[in-house]
Amino acid sequence: MFNQRLTTAKEEIEMMRPMNYIEISILIIIIFTGLGCLYFIRLDWKRYGALYIISAFSSNVVCYIFTFIGFYSFPDKILHNHFLIPYKLVSTLFPFITLFGIRYSPKQWIWKIPFYWAIVHLGVLGEVILKSTTVFTFEPEWDLWDSYTLWWLNYLLFELLGGKIVPEHLRKPINGEFFRYGKWAWIVFHIIVISTIFLAGVYVGVTVFK
Repeated sequence: MFNQRLTTAKEEIEMMRPMNYIEISILIIIIFTGLGCLYFIRLDWKRYGALYIISAFSSNVVCYIFTFIGFYSFPDKILHNHFLIPYKLVSTLFPFITLFGIRYSPKQWIWKIPFYWAIVHLGVLGEVILKSTTVFTFEPEWDLWDSYTLWWLNYLLFELLGGKIVPEHLRKPINGEFFRYGKWAWIVFHIIVISTIFLAGVYVGVTVFK
């Protein structure tokens, strides 16, 4: 009983201390992606709302299972206290990317691939950034290639599901012509992919030869 009270007191003290820059950054992400989810849900609360629920639920379940198994962990428990995973971040960031992709992905698969390619690279870059802090840690059984594969599977599956749930008039696909040489989407795609590949090379070099 005494140990339980001591633990509770420590948690209350921890909650009262000022937030550091990492906590503030994550809180900002949660707020903005949460508002982004609300924006898409307001377009059609039944369809986009259903996709939000499916994405939030599946993301939390997968994250919980992988954390419980020991593939990765969240040592500092920032903004999720005694919970095993950062459920607030998982319930806003991943569904937002899902809804954003379904809303704006090009019609043809030849252009959907570079669209999601850029998204996946940004997502994995975010994981690398988190790995450099005490927020997120990969265990020996998990690496960036596993995350990279999981990101692709997740959002391609939701793209297929979204195509069944969300009708054309509720989508606003980027014109595939914009991904052709010299157009704005082509430029953005190449900036994201080339810069993240370069940073991945730096990360591997630092990790292997440190």
